[in-house]
Amino acid sequence: MTDFTMDKGADGVAVITWDVADKSMNVLNLEGLETLDKLVDDALADEAVKGIVITSAKDSFAGGMDLNIIAKMKEMAGDEPARGLFEGVMRMHAVLRKIERAGLDPKTNKGGKPVAAALPGTALGIGLEIPLATHRIFAADNPKAKIGLPEIMVGIFPGAGGTTRLSRKLGAMAAAPFLLEGKLSDPKKAKAAGLIDEVVDDPLAAAKAWVLQARDADIVKPWDDKGYKMPGGAPYHPAGFMTFVGASAMVNGKTKGVYPAAKALLSAVYEGALVPFDTALKIEARWFTNVLMNPSSGAMIRSLFINKEALEKGAVRPKDVPDQRVKKVGVLGAGMMGAGIALVSAQAGIEVVLLDRDQAAADKGKSLTEEHAKKGVQRKKVTEKQAQAMVDRITATTDYDALKGCDLIVEAVFEDSRIKAEVTKAVDAVTGDDTIFATNTSTLPISDLAKASKNTEQFIGIHFFSPVEKMMLVEIIRGKQTGDRAVAKALDFVRQIRKTPIVVNDARFFYANRCIIPYINEGIRMVKEGVNPALIENAAKLVGMPLGPLQLVDETSIDLGARIARATKAAMGDAYPDAEVDEVIFWMEGEGRLGRKSKSGFYDYDESGKRQGISQVVKDKYPQSADQPELAEVQQRLLFAQSLEAVRALEEGVLMDIREGDVGAILGWGFAPWSGGPLSWLDMVGAPWAAERCDTLTEKYGPRFTCPPLLREMAQKTQSFYGRFGTGQKAA
Repeated sequence: MTDFTMDKGADGVAVITWDVADKSMNVLNLEGLETLDKLVDDALADEAVKGIVITSAKDSFAGGMDLNIIAKMKEMAGDEPARGLFEGVMRMHAVLRKIERAGLDPKTNKGGKPVAAALPGTALGIGLEIPLATHRIFAADNPKAKIGLPEIMVGIFPGAGGTTRLSRKLGAMAAAPFLLEGKLSDPKKAKAAGLIDEVVDDPLAAAKAWVLQARDADIVKPWDDKGYKMPGGAPYHPAGFMTFVGASAMVNGKTKGVYPAAKALLSAVYEGALVPFDTALKIEARWFTNVLMNPSSGAMIRSLFINKEALEKGAVRPKDVPDQRVKKVGVLGAGMMGAGIALVSAQAGIEVVLLDRDQAAADKGKSLTEEHAKKGVQRKKVTEKQAQAMVDRITATTDYDALKGCDLIVEAVFEDSRIKAEVTKAVDAVTGDDTIFATNTSTLPISDLAKASKNTEQFIGIHFFSPVEKMMLVEIIRGKQTGDRAVAKALDFVRQIRKTPIVVNDARFFYANRCIIPYINEGIRMVKEGVNPALIENAAKLVGMPLGPLQLVDETSIDLGARIARATKAAMGDAYPDAEVDEVIFWMEGEGRLGRKSKSGFYDYDESGKRQGISQVVKDKYPQSADQPELAEVQQRLLFAQSLEAVRALEEGVLMDIREGDVGAILGWGFAPWSGGPLSWLDMVGAPWAAERCDTLTEKYGPRFTCPPLLREMAQKTQSFYGRFGTGQKAA
């Protein structure tokens, strides 16, 4: 079965229908593009055909290009990858340009056939770029549909003419949110913004009717007409000049220069605006090729789309365990974490029992869902009936008997092993033998906590990140006795609540905290060494971290760091490596500088909690050295501090799949997304260079930078992580 089929109606309208078999949403591949090209040729050559409508047989129009194809385009391009990529992109442009010109005489702009797009629902990426090449876009009045060009979010940009067409249709300023931010809109907002032309109840019928009455003037795009001027002004127009100056500043301010796609997109728009349309398409193709040749785009596509999607579809789920979707979940502890878990569970349609020691605390936890539901109604995301149903799914209580019938318990009480043991036993007394018990903890070993359970095989760790409703990653921790059904239950639950799961083995700090704590500690060490705090913070941001290590510890709170330090030191004894960091943390704790919550930490804050800059108190305590390190060295210390822990986690079997290592790092703590994650970054710089750099950093700064044996071996063999472990094999 082909992805595109055509039906020539008796009314003279050829309807080309997109329907990719075995997929819930259409995606474009190279074979589909070739089929579409042939069908368009057929329709344009047939004198009985008066016009064309392109639509979908599914509830949506399309989800975009098959990114698996884009990820492989470079290797498919042969010995001259840049040339092969460019020619491949230009073939795509040729098909869409054929649709756009539709047989119009190049001199008179007459004699063409009208082409319309009928969108039954969501149209993303190439799923909008194809309609943008048609002459009229009709969308169904479907408020759940999303329309936009989200490519920038996975390290590329709209490279099938969407960048050039949208910027010429709307002007650079109006197009910027859709191109540079990947903004998605429902059909009515998309029409108001100018992305589409009509919102109707029956887009196919409306598109057919329009095609049959369209005139030559209706099918000539503005940029193909004489006297076209770019809305808002071209680059050398006074208004346009200011637009592009501002856009350049905005792009560099947001990306810090580490995301090549945003800069390439802006270059394509700027340069394309100075030349005729067909030349602009060539410029777009060259910049798109430039991005695809950059290892960053391939790494981002692999981690943020291919691997993330694989994990969300159950790539690491135990194969022989039947469906474990949760029907009723008990949440113990109605504080910030418990309330968030209850909210996302209720949103997913799961019945929730939210339990706390007193009714007021339980009710307060439920109020988070009530507030969220209220805002959803105000923003027209849900109806009042849907909002009330979500709230009604949560029973706030102090009674453990209410947990009867729960097939999953998620414990989110205070981070104290004694308290957790008490509630585990209380739950065991009232729940059935099949109930899975999950503890939400970020530091306490799962295997130790499981000792309080009547069934250690059904005890597992689920580490949510705060705030639960916003953070996409959930870390599932498998204890020494945890069975496959508990793992499957946790994975199915996380997928139900639309989060991305990773599964790791039990060890101190698991995976995420194991990597992020060294990042924070390295920043604090540098403060003690006399490195300018502004250099530390900006070095982190200029290498793609969302927050500098000092700001991050202020946000998470200094006293939490002090508690973790004391607990870790007690457990590790003489092997504890972070005494230098503790000196700074314990001093700040003693001074009452606990971070944002106390309005004083590494930064100062005003009364509203707004950050004001690095505190003079900290600068006075730890004066800056006259000899400051190079920016690159500070960045390398911060990146290696995290990446080497990721390697050690893989080496020790804590991390079982490198895909989880990279996806977890980006979603969990924001590890430089442009790199694709810590293991992708090491592949990017190469194991030999990484090992050599480890030796230099170890000699200069200490054994925490010692090259892990696995990385050393890979350096000697010139291996990469994705070359050696790309299909998810364990480290050996």
